[in-house]
Amino acid sequence: MSEPSAKDRRLAELRARIPEIEPAEALKLQSAGAALIDVREADEIAQGSPPGALRLGRGFLELRVEEAVPDKNRTVVVTCAGGVRSLFAAESLASLGYRDVRSIRGGFNKWKNGGLPVEVPRTLTAQERERYGRHLLMPEVGEKGQLRLLDARVLLVGAGGLGSPVALYLAAAGVGTIGLIDFDVVDRSNLQRQIVHTDDRVGTPKVESARKTLLGLNPAIKVVAHETRLDSTNVESIFDGYHVVVDGSDNFATRYLVNDACVKLRIPNVHGSIFRFEGQVSVFWPAYAKRRGPCYRCVYPEPPPPELAPSCAEAGVLGVLPGVIGLLEAVETVKVILGIGDPLVGRLLHYDALPARISELTLDADPECRYCREGAVFPGYVDYDVFCSSAGQGP
Repeated sequence: MSEPSAKDRRLAELRARIPEIEPAEALKLQSAGAALIDVREADEIAQGSPPGALRLGRGFLELRVEEAVPDKNRTVVVTCAGGVRSLFAAESLASLGYRDVRSIRGGFNKWKNGGLPVEVPRTLTAQERERYGRHLLMPEVGEKGQLRLLDARVLLVGAGGLGSPVALYLAAAGVGTIGLIDFDVVDRSNLQRQIVHTDDRVGTPKVESARKTLLGLNPAIKVVAHETRLDSTNVESIFDGYHVVVDGSDNFATRYLVNDACVKLRIPNVHGSIFRFEGQVSVFWPAYAKRRGPCYRCVYPEPPPPELAPSCAEAGVLGVLPGVIGLLEAVETVKVILGIGDPLVGRLLHYDALPARISELTLDADPECRYCREGAVFPGYVDYDVFCSSAGQGP
């Protein structure tokens, strides 16, 4: 009789140390709180997987599992296609300190053939995997996070200096639907900072110019152009359905309107503003679940007099400054969509380009704010006079 192969000896060794269970028992353990990990490859999982399974993939299991299952006392059940790869995966998990790891005998094939529940999860296409590959390597993003980005709807108020870098990077990151609201046309003086536009589009609507650029960068996303002036009569209908609003406007009338609508609709408001060599970024989101933050009115209850609010056209702005502030807005937007990190809720970053200094200020909610205090009844919109640019809604 021939000696068992090295592979057979190795499998026998693993089976002696790793408990194997039937699929039905695995389902019961999952229902009781165990983590079920599917270590098959993406193309296999696309054909079906146990509902609620953590689809980590064998190649990145060790890199991602502690983020997905931080409690090493939790029972972990591992499956693959036929019950072999799951044994090796279970051994790796045990070496990482997981105390109760089991492998499904016969794997997903036996699970499916036994009539147990199966779902066909939404997965990225091969082209999406190629495009967003660097995101997929990050456990904080991964395939689940990338799908959230693809499902996200973000509205940019202003397709100008701040809206340009925000739009470009959100499109590149794979935010599935980007709305643009602006009623201005491209002027040659815009091109010093509004990088989403080009010289050959001077005189064309900014939303259409931006749309063409964004679809050229990522043709798989959807860009919705709102070529109109934002006011109290249309703000709610335009904001409806968006998950995040990014304020890149250059006038106080629009900023207060954006704030008030976001408070009423409970939408996070990623705010940015610039002036000459300085800029600031915050996230106004009183409805944020983790802590109570202020709205824009808590910090600036009323707009300043016109003589204290010169426009960019009057005071000028360093052309590269909107890129810095806009990218910070884009970062905060992605964090809000993914639910990761610590968004700038209750905090404001102030950037001064001349000394190259970033300062952080703590912002407290005003307990008497008419718009966002607990139990407040929405007092209505105020149509302020436009204090900054009257030609557009982006600097």
